[in-house]
Amino acid sequence: MSRLRFSTAREVFETYPAAYQAVTMAPSTEPPLAFLGRLVRGPAPTEAAGFCAFLLPRRETVWWALQAVRSMQPPGTQDPGLDAAEAWVREPGDKTRFAALRLAQVGDSARPGTFVAWAAGYSGGSMSESHPIPTPPDLTAKMARIAVLNAINRLPARERDGALRACVEACIRLAEDDAGKR
Repeated sequence: MSRLRFSTAREVFETYPAAYQAVTMAPSTEPPLAFLGRLVRGPAPTEAAGFCAFLLPRRETVWWALQAVRSMQPPGTQDPGLDAAEAWVREPGDKTRFAALRLAQVGDSARPGTFVAWAAGYSGGSMSESHPIPTPPDLTAKMARIAVLNAINRLPARERDGALRACVEACIRLAEDDAGKR
């Protein structure tokens, strides 16, 4: 069973118009994973990472981004942004979401993990603990996309294509995972 809530690529763009800024290929009525396959094989394969960020539900988007970023970091790298995002994925709620948001606000904007923390912090509800400010529905995807592309661009050029393909494959696995295993 698929986790996808969209039956066509066009529906993704209709739901998230900001996806047009991340993906230049015209959306089609084909299934989203078929469109994703064309993106990764097309002239601008990094746009596939942007489509992945909009394609998945928010929690899965954060999980995808943190796993992707973690896989591209040197072994043993400590990243508080990824840790905060993972805490939210494992226990979604305002307590862990605001913890991720607070960490993102003081985090190092040069680190991809900080953007994964932003993605978790912007996963819904209010953008402020002190008063209600509705979170725009596309902010999780935007922050996840920045995190993943930032991590890919930090790699040596010869490793980037493989890392991008691994990110897309991870997205597909999450989209198709009916057991919800983490």
